[in-house]
Amino acid sequence: MTEINADTWTWNRLSRGEPTFWLNTGRPIPHETPPSIGLRDVEDARARWERFAPLLKALFPDQIPDGIIESPLLAVPKLAARFLPDEHRVASSRVFVKADHALPVAGSVKARGGIYEVLCLAERVALAEKVIRDYQDDYAKLASSAAREKFARYRLLVASTGNLGFAVGTMGRALGFETTVHMSSDAKTWKKDRLRKLGAIVVEHSADYTSAVAAARAEAEAADNAHFVDDEQSLELFLGYSVAGLRVADQLRKLNIEVSAQRPLCVYLPCGVGGAPGGVLFGLRAVFGDNVWGFFAEPTASACMLMRLMSHLPPEASVYDIGLDNRTEADGLAVGRASELVVAAVGEHVKGAFTVADDEMFRWVARAHREEGLRLEPSAAAGFPGALQHVWSLATTDAARKQIEGATHVVWTTGGSMVPEEQYQAMLQRGLGLTRLD
Repeated sequence: MTEINADTWTWNRLSRGEPTFWLNTGRPIPHETPPSIGLRDVEDARARWERFAPLLKALFPDQIPDGIIESPLLAVPKLAARFLPDEHRVASSRVFVKADHALPVAGSVKARGGIYEVLCLAERVALAEKVIRDYQDDYAKLASSAAREKFARYRLLVASTGNLGFAVGTMGRALGFETTVHMSSDAKTWKKDRLRKLGAIVVEHSADYTSAVAAARAEAEAADNAHFVDDEQSLELFLGYSVAGLRVADQLRKLNIEVSAQRPLCVYLPCGVGGAPGGVLFGLRAVFGDNVWGFFAEPTASACMLMRLMSHLPPEASVYDIGLDNRTEADGLAVGRASELVVAAVGEHVKGAFTVADDEMFRWVARAHREEGLRLEPSAAAGFPGALQHVWSLATTDAARKQIEGATHVVWTTGGSMVPEEQYQAMLQRGLGLTRLD
């Protein structure tokens, strides 16, 4: 039997599908060799985003008139004051939402990685096909009919539970790539319909995300001029997400918010396969180092990253191996096996992780709407229990209490603004029904 090497009580809660909080005590996590990347690579990725700003402005003038895909850092004082423990409400002014649920163009955090990888491919093709001369050329040329004719010779493939597929499909089709999205069984119908309206080919699977990934990868390997956006292993996706760390650092500076050992930055990140939260955490740590405390949030039924971080199970292990069924309404997080790239790159630097039941995510959808007017899907609300409840249990000494109360707490919301009204109202009403005793 493979060694678990984790606290038995915590592990038993995890494997029974009960809400679980785990704090990383610094025990080494077996993993593959970490990628040789650092701050320079994150800065290079930001430079690529800036090169593409004229193109993005040309393609999406109403959504991003400056060509920059970014979200605000929002104070949420009413929500924090309402739900922080009574003795810690002094910290309510230091709780923020990083509003990636409202990111333009694709409406979720996946715009950071998915769109970035499509842009990387477009840049390589445009240089090879002489559409642009070099990095100093005008990238708005990539919106021309001549460029679209070149891009149409190439295929993009991706597997998704929903949001990554929509981000890749939106950008791929905007440039003219033939785009195929393999959607797992838990993907929402409205996301599939929206992709088809963009002109993407949608392949529906009756199995889970891991099976959809395998099918998309196999199709790409068998095709000519095909590029597979690999959510499990792509360094380009990872670096696209990482630029958020530099952007948040800029936003904190504008707010005169200090990040230090005495005033750490606590970030609560919903986690599926791990690419988005892992990339964001990597980018933040590239700027602030150990003064960033990253916490990953997962559904109780789909705790693939927490399972991997707290055990010595091999990379190929899945949540099914410990008795979980991977069935959750948080479709963006319905993943059975964690990304080994993410485990290798940031696993040892994750401060902690926790799981959230579906009903609890719906409660936070309703609370965030009621108190702050936020429009979230369930997966985007997974971070709130960590920021407003769990992290305060770490304050067991006066020194720890001062550190956590002096911290800046950022809940990363990952999707929701593009949910159709009918579906959003159904989610909201479910959450409101569960919050009547608040």
